[in-house]
Amino acid sequence: MHNRRVVSGMRPTGKLHLGHFHGVLANWLQLQQEYDCFFFAADWHSLTTEYNNTEGIADSIRDMVLDWLAFGIDPQQSVIFCQSAVPQHAELNLILSMITPVSWLERNPTYKEMQENLAAKDLSTFGFLGYPVLMAADIILYKSARVPVGHDQLPHLEITREIARRFNYLYGEVFPEPEALLTESPKVLGLDGRKMSKSYGNAIFLSESADETRKKVMSMVTDTQRVRKSDPGDPERCVAYSLNNTYLSNDQKEEIGVACRGAQIGCVECKKIQAEALVTALEPFRCRRDELTSNPTMVDDILADGSRRAALSAAETMQQVRGAIRV
Repeated sequence: MHNRRVVSGMRPTGKLHLGHFHGVLANWLQLQQEYDCFFFAADWHSLTTEYNNTEGIADSIRDMVLDWLAFGIDPQQSVIFCQSAVPQHAELNLILSMITPVSWLERNPTYKEMQENLAAKDLSTFGFLGYPVLMAADIILYKSARVPVGHDQLPHLEITREIARRFNYLYGEVFPEPEALLTESPKVLGLDGRKMSKSYGNAIFLSESADETRKKVMSMVTDTQRVRKSDPGDPERCVAYSLNNTYLSNDQKEEIGVACRGAQIGCVECKKIQAEALVTALEPFRCRRDELTSNPTMVDDILADGSRRAALSAAETMQQVRGAIRV
């Protein structure tokens, strides 16, 4: 059974946006048809960057899981749970932290990058440095054989594999070394051209209204070298044009590209087309989300049941871990 198990989580740091929609949820939807999936709200991971602002985490968990359900993640097919509701995550994290060399954590490629991108936050904490250990605990606690990752996340998974390998070397074979399940994660650009992120303030959120979405698309950066409508444009320099790759057909993209280069269409008109395509694509999701909100206890009930199921599996693993380390 573990050979068909997949574990993946998402930090409840705020509303989900288009990057999550295409980079995570679309993959999860496919995975739950093929694997034994454990999907969790990684609320302890939220503390690595939001430790001084925890007030909204509980509400963010509910909103996030509501988005999962609206997208089609099915609690009958997948185990949907909250990380902090399964205390074995913290227990295994503590044990693994005792055997993980600091040098492994310091070479984490996103450690300094996140510190630079989030310079306004004090991230010089033990928890932030050690978050790959908690990530490893999240994965190997369920003896997951596969972990859905993009190419840019392979270094993170390698740390997990090294930690599992070190534990097995010290105490005997308990954990499989999880293999990468490479998934397509298209890079969704934000309003300013950087990768879409709530932290950057450049996101289009899934739960926003159609009018809010239109307004944000109209604010997106275009070809900065195109001063007037009569100037030929270059779609490759236009952030807003990147939406066309996802929401318009190839024929439509080609038509707009030719018109842009020939100064036959202005940026405002182009973004109106993009905005309507995006609103149309999100309409089924938003309608489903509105339907689900009519049951105020549904998310809590699903998380409670999923956390109970996850804890049963986690307890079996921790019994083996305690036996291995003799503590």
